Amino acid sequence: MSALTPEELGSMPLFACLPVEQLTLLLDRHRVISHQLDQVIVMEQDWGESLFLIRDGLAKVRTYTADGDEVIMSLLGPGDVFGEMAALDGATRSADVVALTPLNLIKMRSAPFASLLGQLAPFALGLARLEASRLRDLNQRFALQSADATTRVLDALAYLARKSSGGEDLQAELPPLAQREIALLAGLARETASRTLSKLRTRGTISEQNGCLRLADLMPLRKRDLIP
Repeated sequence: MSALTPEELGSMPLFACLPVEQLTLLLDRHRVISHQLDQVIVMEQDWGESLFLIRDGLAKVRTYTADGDEVIMSLLGPGDVFGEMAALDGATRSADVVALTPLNLIKMRSAPFASLLGQLAPFALGLARLEASRLRDLNQRFALQSADATTRVLDALAYLARKSSGGEDLQAELPPLAQREIALLAGLARETASRTLSKLRTRGTISEQNGCLRLADLMPLRKRDLIP
């Protein structure tokens, strides 16, 4: 894949406030890299001085409980940045980031990024909005931990649709993920998630084509207050 241009970088929400000169600075000595499904891009407790921008694909941010159970903290899709916290505070990575689909990434140096955050309030505010959005998603998923399986699976599918489409298209086709990943995202046992998905197919709430799921009917999500 070709190098990222300043114009392409400026089309992404976080960087839209920056002029071409500063976009060019951010892309100084950047690298275009690809990762295959299930590859670990950064590891928890690793040191790192780079940050990453997702150009195409979907990734998960994960950690493990004291009992060794995997927990998905958030999803990352096109236009999302990760690795920025360790790059800014000099601490170790706070979680693993793993490819859920084939990924095309832009690896950038942290020094220009941190410098621009200190100089430009709109850029710093944009990053704050990004972090707030991730925290809001995480809070909603934790709030649903006591909900029924159908609600949790529907919320997980809506979250996947938003992140994989890079926007708010809740009826976008989802990448062909293993049911285990959907179960982890919903916080359910794989068998429970599988039964729930089968029920949703039968009801016509979700459709499937070539192994890819899609939310065909949004009314069940509205009834559960998962979407406006």
